[in-house]
Amino acid sequence: MSPSLVYADDAMVAVDKPAGMLSVPGRGEHKRDCAALRVAQRWPNALIVHRLDMGTSGLLVFARGAQAQRTMSMSFAGRSVHKRYEAVVQGLVAQDEGEIDLPLIADWPNRPLQKVDHDIGKPSLTRWQVMSRDEASGRTRLSLEPVTGRSHQLRVHLMSIGHPIVGDELYDPVRAAESTRMLLHACELRLPHPVSGQDLMLQSTVPF
Repeated sequence: MSPSLVYADDAMVAVDKPAGMLSVPGRGEHKRDCAALRVAQRWPNALIVHRLDMGTSGLLVFARGAQAQRTMSMSFAGRSVHKRYEAVVQGLVAQDEGEIDLPLIADWPNRPLQKVDHDIGKPSLTRWQVMSRDEASGRTRLSLEPVTGRSHQLRVHLMSIGHPIVGDELYDPVRAAESTRMLLHACELRLPHPVSGQDLMLQSTVPF
C-alpha cells in the first residue's frame, strides 16, 4: 500500500501514510522502502519535516526545498502546529477528559522503547478526550492532542495510565495480537503554510 495524496503545492506535500510503512528509511536494504522515498519519487525536492511511527497511520507532511523545510521545522519546534490523533485503547477510561503530564526519555538498554523518568525525562504533555466506550470489548476510543512531540509520547503516556493502545507491540506485547495493526491514527494537522503563513487545516479519515 502506498501513501495517498492529501495536499500538494509548490512549497509542501501532505500524504496519508498507511500503517506498517516507515516514515524514513531504516537500517538495511530491507527497510529502505518508506513514505519519504515514495514521495520523493514524485516530488524530488520533498524533505521530511516530522515522522510517524511505522505502526501509526495518518497525516505526514513534507517540505519542498530547504527553505520550506527550515520554516516548517521551526513551526513544529515552536509548537505552532496543532496535531490531533484518534486511538482505541484497552480498558474503559473512567473520566471523560484529562491530561497526562509525565516526563519521557529513551530507555537506552531497551531501545527503541521510551519510558517515564521523573528525574531526567523531558517534559511531555498529552491532552485526551473520550469519544466513545465499548462495554462489550472493554475498549475506549480517544481523541488525543500531543502538546509536546516526544518519541512514542502517546503510546507511553497511555500505557502509563493503564490504557495501552490496542495492537501496540512495543508497550502491550501480550495483547498486541488482538489487532492486525496498532489503532493509532494522525487525523488532523493545522499548521502555518511555509510561504503564506496562513493556517492550513489537513484532515484524514480514521480507518478503524
